[in-house]
Amino acid sequence: MRRLTGVTVGFVVVFGAAQFIRPGRANPPTDATRTIRAHETTKGLGTVLDRSCGDCHSNATAWSSWYTQIAPLSWLMAHEVAAGRKAANFSEWAAYSAAQRRILLATSCDDAKSGKMPGPYTFFKPETGLSAQDIDTICAAARETDAKTANPSQ
Repeated sequence: MRRLTGVTVGFVVVFGAAQFIRPGRANPPTDATRTIRAHETTKGLGTVLDRSCGDCHSNATAWSSWYTQIAPLSWLMAHEVAAGRKAANFSEWAAYSAAQRRILLATSCDDAKSGKMPGPYTFFKPETGLSAQDIDTICAAARETDAKTANPSQ
């Protein structure tokens, strides 16, 4: 019993101390003219991406949820946001070439269809889940971008 008490106290002390190690959670500034919404040609794409992908793949991460405040989940969230922005940042869409946009949208379509994205994040934020119509919207944008890249005169 004494050992269990010692382990419990140790856990509480470490957990409490971990709360003082705060990851950076600042969102970079966003120029609205550089976002995917400013370049969107598929109706509804921006709405779907903002709701389901924006926390990890834009400069508009909502850091107010409980899991972004409590270590070690706050550390995981900060890491995932950094990785998500590096993979595709819909707030910096203008920085990507036409070929990169085509690849990013095709990958987004594949990831949405396979359930890879938004993945387990829906456990914390169920509203980020993608409906069949949402997936169709993302894939339609990918097809449209692919057609424009293949035939730039359109």
